[in-house]
Amino acid sequence: MKVFFTKRIAVFALLGIFSAAFSFAQQITKFAVVDTAKVYQAYFRNSAPVRNYENKKEEFKREIDRLVAELQRLNDQKIEFERKGDDTEAMKIEAQITKKSDFINEYTNAKNIELESLKKSLQENNSFYKKLYDTLARVAESGGYSMILNLQESNAILWYSSSVDITDQVISQLGLM
Repeated sequence: MKVFFTKRIAVFALLGIFSAAFSFAQQITKFAVVDTAKVYQAYFRNSAPVRNYENKKEEFKREIDRLVAELQRLNDQKIEFERKGDDTEAMKIEAQITKKSDFINEYTNAKNIELESLKKSLQENNSFYKKLYDTLARVAESGGYSMILNLQESNAILWYSSSVDITDQVISQLGLM
């Protein structure tokens, strides 16, 4: 009876181990991907700092367009003087064109640096990222995801199914839809 009882315990123990192993084997790791650039755009779309950035960018573009139009006007004048054979005036205009071109290049470089600085400060907004990571944690836990990958760091992601893209769910959870 004692041998029978011991064998029975051993069988139950083995069944328990096999059951646990089978259960463990059935557990599949779930991954998800998020396009953080898309989330970022949705989050900041209506914020004052982004509107300021967009306004400065548009203002810069209008000024460049105006300066280029002036440059084109000067070039047209130069061509007209050359057509008339007035090389002295054509050379004066050429000097103005060179000066204006140099100014446009310096202006463009300065404005691009200014815009890049504004853009970088927007992207480094810590309160946004804290809220994003908290939301990602909630979505991951509720969806049973073991890991969420950033599509912006896609050099390691060779392929993914759109069914694992939770970007719109994150945007919704952030209250941006």
